[in-house]
Amino acid sequence: MHHFVDAAPGIRLWVEERGAADAPPLLLIMGAQASGMGWPDELVDALAVHHRVIRYDHRDTGRSTWPFDRQPYAITDLARDAVAVLDGLGVDRAHIVGLSLGGMLAQLLIADHPDRLLSATLMGTCALSTAPYTAPDGTRIPPTELPGIAPHVLEMWSRPVEDHGLEAELDRRVEHWRALSGGQLPFDADYFRGLERRIIEHTGHYATTTAHGRADDSGLLRTDELARTDVPTLVVSAPAEPVFPPPHPQHLAQAIRGARVVEIPGMGHALPREVLAPLTRAVLDHAAGRRPGTPAL
Repeated sequence: MHHFVDAAPGIRLWVEERGAADAPPLLLIMGAQASGMGWPDELVDALAVHHRVIRYDHRDTGRSTWPFDRQPYAITDLARDAVAVLDGLGVDRAHIVGLSLGGMLAQLLIADHPDRLLSATLMGTCALSTAPYTAPDGTRIPPTELPGIAPHVLEMWSRPVEDHGLEAELDRRVEHWRALSGGQLPFDADYFRGLERRIIEHTGHYATTTAHGRADDSGLLRTDELARTDVPTLVVSAPAEPVFPPPHPQHLAQAIRGARVVEIPGMGHALPREVLAPLTRAVLDHAAGRRPGTPAL
């Protein structure tokens, strides 16, 4: 079932629901420049066996309003959009799952709107905290000294995107997913090409945007709020992650009170078929209170 939710003046968001209307709500929050269709249907359908699964298009993605060039906004506004989606659907509290920028938005919800959350699952992201990371040997490392984004990913992100037609754009997006996948699992180019073709068909065009990268990113730190939260939080550790590589997940789990870590073997900064089943199990177990993973040190 598809809807549009008015999130703010001039901002309308496309929203989809799957699963029973009376099942526990589960909100999926995608990453930067990513439509809600970036969540693979196989994952959404598996989660919808047990949940009322909600996914949506951020501003400047998919079928939602593309306002940034005339109406700039902040990253914190994107977090408010997630709350607006819940409000628009009449959802009081939900489980949330955030990937990449979506994981940062999920942390803002943990910190600023804990009363709206049943649980949170975070992946492919970094802690919105200045608390140092404590390594297994006891060394304390400032967040600014943790490993950065892989050079080959940064180089790809630095290239200007030129319009050479649909198939060339699909080629570019597939190679982007290859870089983000991390190289530990076999890369299925046809799978990601199909995913991106569906996203383009959903959107109605293949134009790209850098809006989220240009959005105001000030005021994101929530060190104290994360350290005292009661929201049950699971952090997914991806050993092939090229954007926020280990020990970022471990640092994130240390920064969030009571958080636990579960590793998905071979996972990078993408959602190939091989990770969907273990990821589904981890999310469902966490939402059901079965506490997958290990506590942070």
